[in-house]
Amino acid sequence: MLIRNERSVLSRGERGERLLPCPKGKAVGRYRKILVAVDGSDSSKNAFRQACRIARDDKSWITVVTTIPLYHDQFDVLSTREKVERALKEDGEKTLAEIKRLADEEDAFIKPRLEEGSAFDTIIDIAEDGNFDLIVMGRHGKTRLEKALVGNVTARVIGHSQRDVLVVPNNTSLMWDNIFLATDGSKYSKAATEKAIDLSKSYNGKLKAVSAVDVTDEFQTQAPGAVEALIKEAKRFVEDVRKKAEGEGISTEIFVREGETFRVITDLSREYGSGIIVMGSHGRTGLKRLLMGSVTEKVIGYAQCPVLVVSV
Repeated sequence: MLIRNERSVLSRGERGERLLPCPKGKAVGRYRKILVAVDGSDSSKNAFRQACRIARDDKSWITVVTTIPLYHDQFDVLSTREKVERALKEDGEKTLAEIKRLADEEDAFIKPRLEEGSAFDTIIDIAEDGNFDLIVMGRHGKTRLEKALVGNVTARVIGHSQRDVLVVPNNTSLMWDNIFLATDGSKYSKAATEKAIDLSKSYNGKLKAVSAVDVTDEFQTQAPGAVEALIKEAKRFVEDVRKKAEGEGISTEIFVREGETFRVITDLSREYGSGIIVMGSHGRTGLKRLLMGSVTEKVIGYAQCPVLVVSV
């Protein structure tokens, strides 16, 4: 993989400075190595700022990557191709220069990387090769239609990566003191539950957990007994979360709501002023890892706060 920049501002650990340990028993849920993907958008800049705040709290390392596309047009003359490649590189360097300015404002040590190639392949490769704990990305889209679907790169990173991914909307701040967990009892939700409990314990936060029962009016009319069974099952899911969390000394509230799942999650998290939503990437949709489940995708698109998608 080609590293296009020559200057690197190293993290504390890479400069040989001692990373201060977290208090005993407090570090289990924290992230030590963070990869932030930026593209010059306001959303990705805010994502970087939030990553800096995680790093300050956790004494983490931050690597920032921006990607420029490969340019290969067999019909272009050499001079034209060189101009295009130079312009792409300058755009990438401009993006990293702005991130360096923000890092100075946040008093953060970063390692910048300018890479050439597919954005989502590059992000995943760096995350895996560098054994990063967390990938941080911005959320794009302002219109209702754009919000309904997450950007292609973000969706593919979540779908393919084995790392947790934090998606940060613009003009939002990450807060760990009020964590909102969405659960449906699946193995993906169980992984999210473990992470939410770990984070709540690490940051002395409170936890709220919801399970949604999403059925049509027609289904309710034709099979009222089945709906009651689904509600009973959902109550069991959140009771399991409360039992585990309170066993760790975490203050926990649980909810079961009927309605469209993504709306239940986003509306309730907004009502309670949650600082972050934690959820699994696929739920019970059974989709392959090529794409996220539609519920996760819509929660990310409509959430008023950052969304942490936990990998299995």
